[in-house]
Amino acid sequence: MTLREVKDILDAEVLVGQEQLDKDVRTAFGADLMSDVLAFAKAGSLLLTGLTNPQVVRTSDVLDIAAIILVRGKKPSPETLTLAEELKIPILTTKFILFETAGRLYQRGIVGCMERVDEERVRS
Repeated sequence: MTLREVKDILDAEVLVGQEQLDKDVRTAFGADLMSDVLAFAKAGSLLLTGLTNPQVVRTSDVLDIAAIILVRGKKPSPETLTLAEELKIPILTTKFILFETAGRLYQRGIVGCMERVDEERVRS
C-alpha cells in the first residue's frame, strides 16, 4: 500500500512529505511512549501517535520509520515540522483516534510490526 492510499483511508492531511506519497508501507506501530517505539517498531513502518514534539521525529529517524501519522487531529509545532522536513520524514495528521486509525489500516492490509510482545519473530 502506498502512503497516498494511507492518506485517503485516514482522510489525512499531509503536513510534510507530499513528494513521498508513492512510498510503500506494509506495517505500522502505535504508541505514545518513544521507549516502546524504540523497542518494538521496525524500519519502514508507519508510526501512529498522538505525540507532536521533535522527539517523535528524532526517534523515527533512528528507526527509519516510513511516516508519522498523528492521530486525534494533532498538529505539531513549527520546530517539529522543520525537523521532519530536514530529515525527510513525512508527517500526516488524521482526526481519527488511535484505535480507529489502526483499525482502518488493519482492515485494508496494514499489519502491526509484531502481534505480541512475547513473540520473538518480528514481521518483515
